[in-house]
Parts: sequence; structure tokens; C-alpha cells
Amino acid sequence: MTPPPTTPGTSHAFATKKVTAARGPEPRQDRAVRTKAVVLRAAAHLFATRGFRHTSVKDVAEAVEMTKGAVYFHYPTKEALAVAVVEAHYAEWPKLLDQVRELGLAPLETALAMLDGAALAFRDNAIVQGGARLQIERPHIDAELPTPYVDWMNLLRDLLEQARDQGQLADSVDPVAAARTLVASFFGVQHVSDVLAGRADLEERWTESRTLFLAALRRQP
Repeated sequence: MTPPPTTPGTSHAFATKKVTAARGPEPRQDRAVRTKAVVLRAAAHLFATRGFRHTSVKDVAEAVEMTKGAVYFHYPTKEALAVAVVEAHYAEWPKLLDQVRELGLAPLETALAMLDGAALAFRDNAIVQGGARLQIERPHIDAELPTPYVDWMNLLRDLLEQARDQGQLADSVDPVAAARTLVASFFGVQHVSDVLAGRADLEERWTESRTLFLAALRRQP
């Protein structure tokens, strides 16, 4: 079976985010790998709901019914836990991009499908939720976290430029400005949905914005 073609200009849209921070040993046995993943997901949920300052390693240990020492074995500090959650958050987007590419969509539809998938991830995925809150609270975390939003703006710019070249965009649309506006709108929508509804209505709220953007972006026949 021939693999689907990659979208030109998007192969490195989400570079690997590796933060300089203290780290525990890499697990070698399947059980240790699973345990570390359970700890990470529990920490992400607590960071998302309580924030970094109001979450302790003890809280994480109690959530997974482990000792603090067992958690510290995998993550030597609370900052290490936060960094791991943020890295895992960013690791979700290349996987989403691969899934969307397999659909073989045109560039404009690819851009919107990425944001549709991100809306579902922000609604349902504890890792994505935890990483988002930690990015907001970055001044309180003693680690240099990646700059948010830039990769999304670069990806959408590339896709919108391709859409323009293929005649999908209205003549008045500037791909760079449109990419910035899409990112600002999407992340604003998800934040408002989080504050007002715990993201329960995020899919509906994003669909409203998506409809407006599509009408403004697409070249009319």
C-alpha cells in the first residue's frame, strides 16, 4: 500500500520539545514504563485542575497510590514532573498531524482539521490540558519551557500559503495574518471554554468560530 503523501512545508512543523531539566532513569521494563506513564497522567490531571503551585509530589503519589519515594524515582522533582507533562503535551501535535495527513485533504481543510483535532484533545486529553495550564503558569516553574503557539502559527501559515497557491483562499486573505488570527482565536476559544464550562462545550464553541473563519478564508466560486 502506498503511504499518503506528506504535506509540503509541514514535515517539521512541530519540532521535538526537549527541556533541560533533572530527569529520572529511563525505565527498561514494561511494568516500569507503564508505571511512569500512570504517574505522568495523574500529574497532568492535577496540574490541569489545581495548577503547579497547588500540586505537590505527595498529591501525585496519593493519586496513584504510591509512595513519594516511588514517584521521585521516576521524576526527581516537581519541576521534572511539570517538564515531562509539557513535553508530552507538545508530543501530541505531531501525532495529530500524521493522522490528519492520512486523510489526504486539501491544505485549507488540513488546517481546519488540525484545529478540530486539537479542540477534541483539549476537551478530552489530560496531558494536553495539564501542559496548557503549565504553560500559563510558566513564571512559577523553575525551568525554561518552550514558547507556546509559534509552531501552530508556522504550520497554519504554511498550509494557508499552499491553499493560496492552489486557489483555495480569497484574494484578500494574507496567510501570515490569517494564521496568527486563527491561532489567537482557537486558543482564546479553548481558554474561555475552560474557564466557563470546563471545556465541556469546546467542540461547539470552536465550530462556531470555524464556520466564520471558513466563510472569510475560502475563495467563493
